[in-house]
Amino acid sequence: MKVTLIGSGNLATNLGKAIIKSGHTVVQVFSRTTGNAELLANQLNAIPTTNLDDLSDETDVFILSVKDSVLKEIADAISLAHPSKVIVHTAGSVGIEIFEGNAMHYGVIYPMQTFSKGYEVSFNKIPVFIEYNDPVSQVLVNELAKSLSSSVVELTSQDRKYLHLAAVFSCNFVNHCYALAAHIMESHGMTFDMLLPLIDETARKVHNIHPLKAQTGPAIRYDENIINKHLSLLTDSPDLANIYESMSKSIHKTSIDND
Repeated sequence: MKVTLIGSGNLATNLGKAIIKSGHTVVQVFSRTTGNAELLANQLNAIPTTNLDDLSDETDVFILSVKDSVLKEIADAISLAHPSKVIVHTAGSVGIEIFEGNAMHYGVIYPMQTFSKGYEVSFNKIPVFIEYNDPVSQVLVNELAKSLSSSVVELTSQDRKYLHLAAVFSCNFVNHCYALAAHIMESHGMTFDMLLPLIDETARKVHNIHPLKAQTGPAIRYDENIINKHLSLLTDSPDLANIYESMSKSIHKTSIDND
């Protein structure tokens, strides 16, 4: 399959490499920044471009992996210039209806994972959620997604929005807590890696126990003695104190509501 990749960020970089490993060809890489387009295109043996008007029609699918704020603008431009081609986006929180009006064949390929340019993940183990508007896009989206991953699931735009919301809680917010924990450790002469055994076991546990059952710590029983001691350590960090207090109250309330 010939693919044109629109974007050069974290997801686009990992997706492009996975596409190549799956036996497909990346024809072109578009980015508004010349350096970014060239960097990724060189890795994928593709042609870089910063001009949408220079996109070739010699492709089977345009994959848009760009910021949500510019997605419709770029989708409309490509759809009008290449009306017979399949066009898909990779966003978790943007509905398939963004293509309506200009595109003829369109869909969504949403790989649910956290991506960083310098850290390559195995796409075969990533759940990929797909959607499409007609038989033409159905065949292409299914074929491409299943060549990338062994876990492909059809999901509506409405459900995908909630999936993405849950992903933010379980990944982005959790990682932010790691960053806050690292700051506390490093500010007091310790290292973040001291926490890794605890972090690893916490993640392992929820593979076998529902998160509600896996919750431990002073907040679940709202041990005010310990909570107040912790808050006293955060008097110089009011933002951290607010997060700690809000999270503790949420944990306790969730425990009571599900008791």
